[in-house]
Amino acid sequence: MSDLLLVRHGETEWSRDGRHTSWTDLPLTATGEEQARALRPLLSDRKIGPVYASPMQRALRTAELAGLARPQIDADLREWDYGGYEGIATAEIHRDRPGWYLFSDGVAEGPAEHPGESPEQVGARADRVLARIAAQLAADDGDVALVAHAHFLRVLAARRLGLPPAAGGLFTFETGAVGVLGTEHDRPAVVAWNARSV
Repeated sequence: MSDLLLVRHGETEWSRDGRHTSWTDLPLTATGEEQARALRPLLSDRKIGPVYASPMQRALRTAELAGLARPQIDADLREWDYGGYEGIATAEIHRDRPGWYLFSDGVAEGPAEHPGESPEQVGARADRVLARIAAQLAADDGDVALVAHAHFLRVLAARRLGLPPAAGGLFTFETGAVGVLGTEHDRPAVVAWNARSV
């Protein structure tokens, strides 16, 4: 079975500042572009088949700079809809909701076009992505790469490992880093996490 490569986009202004960023379409910073380019040697040593990316420019630019040519856009790879917490840092949220934790508590309701998502809703999107790529992983014809966002990819990793969506909180995911999910004894396993170099 092929490996599943999870690529978090490079740094943006808001990721650098710890602000929740879902639908706000921010570009990479100069540091974020460097982080994305630095992934090229790590990824070029692998046989990569299909590449899918979030429609956000930070993900698409990361794919380009990392050498993942012509990704297919998959709207299900977009970041967790943070609803009323878009653009707000966790420390600010804790002023009103001490002990708030995204992976168990979800988000405050946002505007009609971005109402926010529960952990279970994000998990359902991750499950759809995993179902669509299952045959490609089983074909063992090159790794499958997903270029997306930290919180969504953390939930997707949990679901791939058979864990509930809230277990995504067990993984941190740095900007411009790669997680590799493979198998051991035919069961999903973490092969590498937060990798940035060979």
